[in-house]
Amino acid sequence: MRPCDLEKHREIVFHPLPSGQAERARVLLEGLEGLRVAMEGDRNRLLVTYQVCEYTLEGLETALSSQGFHLDNSLLSRLRRALAYFGESVQRRNLAADEPEAKSQQAFMRVYELHLHGDRDDTPEEWRGYK
Repeated sequence: MRPCDLEKHREIVFHPLPSGQAERARVLLEGLEGLRVAMEGDRNRLLVTYQVCEYTLEGLETALSSQGFHLDNSLLSRLRRALAYFGESVQRRNLAADEPEAKSQQAFMRVYELHLHGDRDDTPEEWRGYK
């Protein structure tokens, strides 16, 4: 995975009422280390940039909601949000997964080779060609 794949650029969309939510959220989020926040053209959107190892969109939006901010709940916003949540959770799980150990794989291969299977022929070699 390339390092640039770990940097996420996401959009947080707020409900129009109460007004000024995005500005208050920007001030709140700017205090977090490793998180860049910018205002979008309209006053209901924030653009956030972060490393997926440090933050997730779900975590940021959950924290904002717990502080009393109201996110946009239109169908399109909920779909975008769900897709981002899923993608980031999968990516974080994949980053945390350890590489399989070659020694353990070799041990299983050795056990498989020694295990008696139905495909072994116990007939002596000199008798196999006898007709």
